[in-house]
Amino acid sequence: MKEKITRWLQSHRKVLAIACAVILVCLIGHALYKVLYKPRVEKTIPYVRTVTIGKSSYATEYTYPGTVRGKYESTLAFQVSGRITQRNVNLGDQVHTGDILMLIDPKDVQQQVDNAQAAVNSAVSSAKLAADNARRYEALYQQGAVSESVWDSYRTQHEAADATLAQAQAQLMTALNQLGYTQLTADHDGVVSSVTGEVGQVASAGSPMVTVVQDGNREIEIYVPEGRLGTIAPDMPCTITFWALGDTTAEGAIRYISPMADAATRTYKVRISIPAMPEGARLGMTAKVTLGTASQSAVVIPRSALYEAGGSTGVWVVRDGKVTLIPVELGPYQEDKVSIRNGLSDGDVVVTAGISKLREGMEVKLEGSES
Repeated sequence: MKEKITRWLQSHRKVLAIACAVILVCLIGHALYKVLYKPRVEKTIPYVRTVTIGKSSYATEYTYPGTVRGKYESTLAFQVSGRITQRNVNLGDQVHTGDILMLIDPKDVQQQVDNAQAAVNSAVSSAKLAADNARRYEALYQQGAVSESVWDSYRTQHEAADATLAQAQAQLMTALNQLGYTQLTADHDGVVSSVTGEVGQVASAGSPMVTVVQDGNREIEIYVPEGRLGTIAPDMPCTITFWALGDTTAEGAIRYISPMADAATRTYKVRISIPAMPEGARLGMTAKVTLGTASQSAVVIPRSALYEAGGSTGVWVVRDGKVTLIPVELGPYQEDKVSIRNGLSDGDVVVTAGISKLREGMEVKLEGSES
């Protein structure tokens, strides 16, 4: 076998030599090609969207719909439970202190009063008998007919009977109070702004039945979203416009800001006091409330341009075709924009899109420029 291979190699020696030479030439040519013709690396420069900084007029005024409300409102409720048998007021009625607004069935409470009165009568009789016995035995003791211990016993019975009578009288007063609680009365002069109880309804003790707005001061109630809560503060001035009064305006100030948001709307209730309420402004009337300051000149950029890094806020500015991160001091927010108090100047080119992919000194092209 070995001799066959040797003879075959000798017979094809020229062919093998030519093949080796061809392969060697190819390898040398490939190496020379790499040396002489190095691959060109294309440099990709990204495009960015920018805005050019200039002084802009912006306003921090916000407008909210409001409603005329009373400064002091009382939500009245029964102090005992029972079925409502009579309702004497309707929405918008004028009421006076002591007026009976609603009644609940007093039969069960009346029975408690009767029981308490019977207990008092019994206690009165027992106390009278104990007093008579104590007086008689005191006389016998003074005559030496009975011992001191016997007189002490009747005297103690007298004191116990008096205590029982006082207890029964206190229970009667409690029952009479409960009977009085079956009448829902107005605690001050005012206007009925809400009625939730109806005849036949079983009212629970403490459940709101009637809301009465006191006569006197009126306020405007608005609801502010949580995103703008930082733009308002107590005593902040505002302007109120009444649509129903021919766009009559009045000046007011924030009196109260709710510390907790409404569970459903996630807004905060705000009350605005008006020293001089326009004539004709009625409870429930709608109004437009304008809060904030007038327009002013400032640097304003889109929120998308802000870049957070290392606990500070900055923006990417294009200078000489390259980006650099500039720290800025933020001012008030307005919808999708924000004002810049310090850090930027007129003419600065700020990147507004794709900022997460940028790095310091990176070369960029402005969107819309030629290649």
